[in-house]
Amino acid sequence: MSIALQLQRLKDSLKSSDRMPVVFLGHGSPMNAIEDNDYSRSWKKLGESLPQPQAILVVSAHWMTRGSTLVNVSKMPKTIHDFYGFPDELFAQQYPAPGAPEVAQEVISLLASHHAEGDDTWGLDHGAWSVLKFLYPDADVPVFQLSIDMTKDFEHHLEIGLALADLRTRGVLILGSGNIVHNLRAMRYGATPYDWALEFDGLFTDRLQARDHKTITDRASLGNLLKMAHPSVDHYLPALTIAGASDAKDDLVFMNDSIDIGSVSMRSFIYY
Repeated sequence: MSIALQLQRLKDSLKSSDRMPVVFLGHGSPMNAIEDNDYSRSWKKLGESLPQPQAILVVSAHWMTRGSTLVNVSKMPKTIHDFYGFPDELFAQQYPAPGAPEVAQEVISLLASHHAEGDDTWGLDHGAWSVLKFLYPDADVPVFQLSIDMTKDFEHHLEIGLALADLRTRGVLILGSGNIVHNLRAMRYGATPYDWALEFDGLFTDRLQARDHKTITDRASLGNLLKMAHPSVDHYLPALTIAGASDAKDDLVFMNDSIDIGSVSMRSFIYY
């Protein structure tokens, strides 16, 4: 099936809409889901300003695959508590939003060249529900997740965002969830930010504002600074997909521009 026909099928399944924003949120600790703090309050405030989408596609740092890009097609995605050692209150959290299987199937078609496949075993991991509960607390918007293929280079994840950009005029909110800097090995509660954390966060911010996607996807040139900021790049990749779904017509807005526990950037950004 041609890309044009795939896009037409997607357009037939979703109503046209004003152009939706694309959002990347630094989600940080799972505890943010049950705490009243600056981060959770900012997510609530953001949700009050966002339009009501027909569906939400989430690219979370916590659904990692190898050799394929999976799209969850569940009718009722389960709430996944993919962590340990936290209070019972956190494990009791549920986000009972319906899935969006028809839209998910069309996304599989759109991403055929990226080896996309359907999956009904995943659900909503904490990278998704811990922020969605503040953005859309009624859990009344259909939600589905897209995995990140850890075997692919950075440019691949940027290209996925570009391939999905048409969803923005079909009422789909594309939401990335991860962290611009994420080094839990170096975390220190109450610590001032490490110099390398500030440097990487600043570099990414500067290059994103300049729409210099070449630099933020060039693993070799980012070198040791990237290795310090991301011992594993899973929390970085969703930011690249969100950047890829943007274009030069967008306004870029930042929020939560702080470093938590010394080594986790909570910086978030929205393209309108």
